[in-house]
Amino acid sequence: MRSFLLIYLAAITGLSIYLSQDPALEESMQRGSEIYADFCVTCHLEKGEGVANTFPPLAESDYLIKNREASIRGVKYGQQGKIIVNGVTYNNAMAPLGLEDEEVADVMNFVMNSWGNTQDKMVTLEEVEAIKK
Repeated sequence: MRSFLLIYLAAITGLSIYLSQDPALEESMQRGSEIYADFCVTCHLEKGEGVANTFPPLAESDYLIKNREASIRGVKYGQQGKIIVNGVTYNNAMAPLGLEDEEVADVMNFVMNSWGNTQDKMVTLEEVEAIKK
């Protein structure tokens, strides 16, 4: 009886979490996962772990959380120079990917809500449009 109760509670908890997720965020993340697979996976790898001392990790990345605008700008326009991610300094270049603003928002929503990253606020098209070089 106790194991049934635990399974029941786990199922109810999982269902409530699933139903409480924002459908717009879920759709954006789905599109973003496809963009990630096309443009980002080569350097940042399948699970966002990056390549040691070369390409920073996106998984459990303190940089993404602390530098939201700079992260979006990097995806939108490319990035070069030193950044510190999880205490490790990276000094490499990321070329502009040529993504539309909506694609930038989608891939950012995917990355910022995957592999141990969580954000309270969805990246919107308007937010990306407002970011200039």
